[in-house]
Amino acid sequence: MNGVTIGSLELKGNLFLAPVAGYTDRAFRSICCELGADFSYTELISSEALTRNPRHYALDSPVNCSSGTLTPGAALIKRGRGEKRYGIQLFGANPDVLGRACALLAPLGPDAVDLNAGCPVPKVTKTGAGSALMRDPLRLGHILEVMVRSSREHLGNVPVTVKMRAGWDNNSINYLECARTAVEAGAAMVSLHPRTRAQGYGGKSSWSFIADLVTRLPVPVAGSGDLYTPEDARHMFDETGCAALMFARGAMGNPFIFSTTKSLLAAGTWTPPGKTERLEIALRHLEMLAEDLGERRACLEMRKQFCAYTKGINGGAALREKIVRSETVAKYRELLL
Repeated sequence: MNGVTIGSLELKGNLFLAPVAGYTDRAFRSICCELGADFSYTELISSEALTRNPRHYALDSPVNCSSGTLTPGAALIKRGRGEKRYGIQLFGANPDVLGRACALLAPLGPDAVDLNAGCPVPKVTKTGAGSALMRDPLRLGHILEVMVRSSREHLGNVPVTVKMRAGWDNNSINYLECARTAVEAGAAMVSLHPRTRAQGYGGKSSWSFIADLVTRLPVPVAGSGDLYTPEDARHMFDETGCAALMFARGAMGNPFIFSTTKSLLAAGTWTPPGKTERLEIALRHLEMLAEDLGERRACLEMRKQFCAYTKGINGGAALREKIVRSETVAKYRELLL
């Protein structure tokens, strides 16, 4: 495992938690950092929503609020417990709005700001944001120029990065053009999920695109896509030469992917967590989320997370049936321990 330098940001390791909508709130990011993630990104934050209603994100309030007092927006965007290095991912299609959104992040002190140019979800792409930006490389470059300028003026010049896909569809594979445009605009790292927007999350990601990009850019390239095991991570490093990799769906319900991957890379072996360890971490995740959002909301939010934590374990299906009816931390604890 190697360190990586992203603009002015120097990291000792290169295993990152990717931004994942609906999952990478500050509680989960904190758990991943405890278990070895070297860097983490928030889920995508709407630049339009942030600039219209910054109070929803409680940007100027203390990070360590009393139990249950964070707004849902704040629980997404604020630095987590023990999260020494993190980035905030923004999405949008309006350069001026994204520039203002960057400036608003100053009280949070992020270590990087990322532009989402990869989300394939229609409610994002229909606004021209997410992977739709790859259909307009000039706009993509202009947005990044504005974000880099805003970072220089308001954020102490923290690096601006971009996460993108291979292209819009198989007839428009243009990751190289978009990546070069991004770097020329000042992007300090390019992360590539080598599926097209049309693929969504189906099919197989084309790691050869990552390998190609590594040889063509003067900045670090982070790889993502089909990373579910430590062996997958080792193979991606070996096959692509990427500077860092991002675990996305492979980390859902499995934050141990960071510690087990580090074990494989350092010692050649790894041991999967047992059922008890998985459930203890899941409960800790819930307790941290309850501190942020309050007990009832946290229990509701955690249902999808617990489905991931219990996937594949003995008795997992029966446990999930009970969990979906649980509304208190005490009830979760009774079921899990």
